Formats: sequence, C-alpha cells, structure tokens
Amino acid sequence: MENNVIDRLLDENDTDPVVLYNEAGEALAFEQIALIPWNGSIYTILKPVEPVDGMADDEALVFVIMEENGEEVLAIVEDEAAIDAVFDEYYALLSEQPGE
Repeated sequence: MENNVIDRLLDENDTDPVVLYNEAGEALAFEQIALIPWNGSIYTILKPVEPVDGMADDEALVFVIMEENGEEVLAIVEDEAAIDAVFDEYYALLSEQPGE
C-alpha cells in the first residue's frame, strides 16, 4: 500500500474517496467515515462507495494503520472485539460533538 493513501487518510481536509485493492487486484473506492485513535493504534472506518457483495449498504470496515517493513500500511481488522471497541469509541466521539 502506498504511503500517500495513509497520508490522505490522516488529512482531515481530504474528502475524496480512497481507492484500495482487494486480493484479486480489483480497485474498490471507500469513503472515510472516521479516524479513531484507540488502544495505542490508529484505526479508520471505511465505507464502500459502491455496493460490495456480502455487505449491507449501511456496513463499514475497520482498518488499522500499522508498520510493516518500515512503511505504514492498512490492515483490515477481523477481530470482532476490536471492531466493536473501535465503533464504541467512534460513537463516544460523536456524542461529544456540539449539537449532537
């Protein structure tokens, strides 16, 4: 994964879709919902722009920014407890925003 994807995720002013590639090399565009610091790591919640087989329209994926071979990369989070914790943190942050 190119570092510019990570840079774009960390740039709160960048609202363009983020393009990631699946195992088959197919490009998938995602909207970033949130960037969540939790448990010493940074997570991002990404929602597919176009429908994806096996996912409901209101579902999103959780990725963690991690270091691999000296470079920052995105890794999909598969641990249900971690996913739930990241979403709990996201909802807590939403409830702290003025006007919510």
